[in-house]
Formats: sequence, structure tokens, C-alpha cells
Amino acid sequence: MRQDKPGVLLVNLGTPDAPTTPAVKRYLKQFLGDPRVVDTPRWLWWPILNGIILPFRSPRVSKLYASVWMEEGSPLMVYSKRQRDALAQRLDMPVALGMSYGTPSLKSAVDSLMEQGVTRLIVLPLYPQFSCSTVAAVWDGLHSAFKSYRSLPDIRFIRDYAEHPAYIAALKASVERSFAQHGQPDLLIMSYHGIPQRFADEGDDYPQRCADTTAALTQALGLRKEQIMMTFQSRFGREPWLTPYTDETMQGLAAKGVKHVQVMSPGFSADCLETLEEISEQNCEFFMHAGGEKFEYIPALNDDAAHIEMMVQLVNSPL
Repeated sequence: MRQDKPGVLLVNLGTPDAPTTPAVKRYLKQFLGDPRVVDTPRWLWWPILNGIILPFRSPRVSKLYASVWMEEGSPLMVYSKRQRDALAQRLDMPVALGMSYGTPSLKSAVDSLMEQGVTRLIVLPLYPQFSCSTVAAVWDGLHSAFKSYRSLPDIRFIRDYAEHPAYIAALKASVERSFAQHGQPDLLIMSYHGIPQRFADEGDDYPQRCADTTAALTQALGLRKEQIMMTFQSRFGREPWLTPYTDETMQGLAAKGVKHVQVMSPGFSADCLETLEEISEQNCEFFMHAGGEKFEYIPALNDDAAHIEMMVQLVNSPL
């Protein structure tokens, strides 16, 4: 009889190995070279990426990474490892961490679990809201990782968890802690990572999943619709992305009488460059320079106990 040995594969986006230009260049080449992220035809995109974007963008981005780098390493990697370790303590099964880009690779995580005799694999991409540019990239990577295997485990792939009660409860507790510490703001902004509008037009339901999370949290907090706002950050390139844009929103709020804002990024399961530098620093500066008076960033759920509890529930939930 075939044994049943479950194992968990946690997957996140990835991060450079160091806040240096060469490390950032390696990482960006792999990340921006994925057709799930940039679907411009390779013959056109590759010369632009290698000849223009990587040489000019890598030095600037490496300085930004240096500004948020922790003593233990990249914030995203530090928190992801803490999540892996905390989840492993709660579960009676192996837990491995893999990244879509950079190290540890998704392939290395799969190999580690298979070497431990896992026959039932639970794949948890740490993206609360599905997108073709993130979750589907994990699906692609998983397929590639198993290409050389003669036998496959049973695989349960968790598509997303945008409205999961434990996820909403963890977000709610995080917001309430911030309100208690800093006072309730005039406006709570939920800033999600953007995607090209074209992706949504072609079938990616990411905007709806973001709206689902926003609606569920609004209800859980008992806020009125005008007290909470959904925006999109981190756009790249020239084509239209999902709107409203976070940075442009920040620059116009004070003129509308909004003097105190708190911002959270519910689509990020771990703090990273996009939250610690782009939101907490850049967008804070936009808001304050435009006449705002108080700005607080509400941290990602990271390795908060409620976040780990959510992961336990996702892993243990029936199909």
C-alpha cells in the first residue's frame, strides 16, 4: 500500500541575495525575464531588458534594497523563513520554502520534500489574491520542477485565500492594533500590487479578488465605505495598470481634507522593498509634502501568530 506522507511547500516571489548591483541584476533578470511578469515578445523585450533596464535599474534598486536590509538579510527572506519555521512547529509534516525567483529556488524546495519521502504535497503560494503574474508563475515553476521525476506526489494547490476568515481576522487584528496605537485615521488605504489593466481585460480576476478582500475587511472592521480605499502600487512600464494609483492618490488626499492616513498592503504576506521603501517611505513623503499631517504604515502580517494560524487552517482544510 502506498504510504501517505504530507508535506508543505511555501512559495513567495523571491529577493536578491544581497543589496548589491550584481545580485540585484541577477534577480531582476530572472524576474523580469518571466513571460508571466512581462509578456512582451522575447525578440523585442530581451534587448531592452539586457541593454537598457538591467544596466540602469540595478544600481538604483540595489541602493533601495540597502535602505531596508535587515541584519539577518532581505526582509522578505527573513520573514519567509520565520513563517516556514513557525508553520513547521505547528504541523506534523515537513515544510519547505521556495522562491519563484532567486534562492532558495522552487526546484530545491521540491527536491528537499521529495527526498523526505513526501507523497502528498500541499502547495501554498503566499499571495492572498490570485494573479496570473504571481500564482500562475508558481504553477509554471512547479510543473518545471517535476519534469525530471518518474513519480509524482498527489498535489493540492491552494489558488488563493482572499476571503478566508482567518486571513480577514488577522488583517482586522492588525488594523485594530494600529488604530489603538495611532488613533483612527481619516482614511484607511489598502494598497495592492498592481498589474497591467490588459491582464485583467484578458481574464485575470486579480482586481476582483482584491475587491473581495477589501469588502470583507471593511465589513469586519465595521467601517463605512468612505472610510476605506483600495489603490494599486508598483506599476512598471508605460501601459495602463490598475487604478487608482497609490502614489497619485497620496498626492491628492490632503486637498480633499484628508489629514491622517494609515496604509496597509494586504497582498503582501511579508514586508519587502515594495512595502518598507515604496509605501512607508516614498508614499509617506508624497502625502506629507502635499499637506498631509499624519501617516502610518501598517506592517504586513509577516510571522504574526494569527498569520501562522491562517496557514495551519489552509493546510489542514479539506479539499
